[in-house]
Amino acid sequence: MKRLLTLLLVALAPMRAGADDLPRVVSVNLCTDQLVMLVADPAQIVSLSELSDDPRSSAMAADAANFAKNSAQAEEIAVATPDIVVAGTFTDPSLIGMLRTIGIDVVQFPLTTSLDEIPDHIRQMGRVLNRGDVAENLAMEVEDRLAQFTTLDEDAPSAAFFYPNGFALGEGTLSHSILTAGGARNLSDDLGFVGNGRISLEEIVLRKPDFLISSPSYAGSSQAEAITTHPVLAGFPVLHSTSDWVCGTPSALRAVEQVKAMVQRLSTPRVDKP
Repeated sequence: MKRLLTLLLVALAPMRAGADDLPRVVSVNLCTDQLVMLVADPAQIVSLSELSDDPRSSAMAADAANFAKNSAQAEEIAVATPDIVVAGTFTDPSLIGMLRTIGIDVVQFPLTTSLDEIPDHIRQMGRVLNRGDVAENLAMEVEDRLAQFTTLDEDAPSAAFFYPNGFALGEGTLSHSILTAGGARNLSDDLGFVGNGRISLEEIVLRKPDFLISSPSYAGSSQAEAITTHPVLAGFPVLHSTSDWVCGTPSALRAVEQVKAMVQRLSTPRVDKP
């Protein structure tokens, strides 16, 4: 039996040679999941986070279905013996510390706060995974698309982020960068938000933005969500953000197109039927 196993391993060795030249990676963060899938050779990927195949959160959920998942537990990751773990800046510090204590290399990626940061984060993942050429090509494609965006017009329509509990996003966030790149002003700017904050229902009614940005409705209901569907908001056009808005990957450029479509809709004169 032992001899048969040895022969089998020898026979398989040439098939694994390509993958053996690259570091085996575990991702424990939704956004690094997507960067890994974009840059890595599939054979490098040991596992992704449990959120990676949730379509409400991940813009690459369908791709993630092809890979194993982890529950971000140090013991589970250690048993998988990856060469490197990629995580976010805000990943549980105790997990990061434990992995480093047992000798597993961990690289943390910062939160993306602007579309302009996406190419650098792609290149960073390329360096981590020894896939620099793949990453460089993708980063250059993103830079070419970013260069096509025009400066925001002063007369551009205004939008208000209005998520459950009145949660809103201001300057210094990826969502703000997406919104302005799509050709709309952010009401949060007028209110002095940097990062995130809250807007009241009364403020929305008083300021009269041209449209709202909110999350889609899911099964069930909550008091936090009720404010976003208050009857007083019935006259406001609403753009529902998708998983494309969540992470700093090329998918964020689809979110820009979402905004552009709304801006175009608002600027097109309405033709009433006779």
